[in-house]
Amino acid sequence: MKVKKMKEKYSKKANKKPIKNKRLVDYKWIFTVTILAFSISFLFSFISEATIPNANSIVATLIILLFIGIGILFDMIGISVTVADIKTFNSMATKQVRGAKLAVKLIQNNEKASSFCNDVIGDICGIISGSAGVALSTIIANNFHWNLLIVSLMITAVIAALTIGGKAIGKATAINKSTPILFYFSKVISYFYHTK
Repeated sequence: MKVKKMKEKYSKKANKKPIKNKRLVDYKWIFTVTILAFSISFLFSFISEATIPNANSIVATLIILLFIGIGILFDMIGISVTVADIKTFNSMATKQVRGAKLAVKLIQNNEKASSFCNDVIGDICGIISGSAGVALSTIIANNFHWNLLIVSLMITAVIAALTIGGKAIGKATAINKSTPILFYFSKVISYFYHTK
């Protein structure tokens, strides 16, 4: 009888679902990130449109590689923020190491930080490099009198392969080297942004 009562007692406790706090939608963050996405996209598009159509194929290729590189870099930073151990940076912050307080703040707000790095910067760079690839295709097709469709397909495939492959390598690196990546990023940003 005792065993039966104990089972009933503990099974009732186990069946009680914990009360979850409902997270409110952060409309301020949504508005801020939307404005940031628009501004950064506008700036990157302006740079792309102002330089690539008037540039030769080598300069245009370098600009596209730059956008791909920025996308990969920020993808690494976004992953590092979610993976990094806050204890390491708390210890560094107590020793007044430059950038450590900012790293702590980024880890505490890792959802927003990774969303900005991976989604905003990463997606914008992907879109801009794709549209820049179309401009590069036109330049190459006109210069060498090649078929525009074939050139466009080849360049789009190369851009996609470099972006996906680069991000795959970047993700693996970010998981294994999250602390130094976040530290150096925070250190650089700390020169422009001061935490309280």
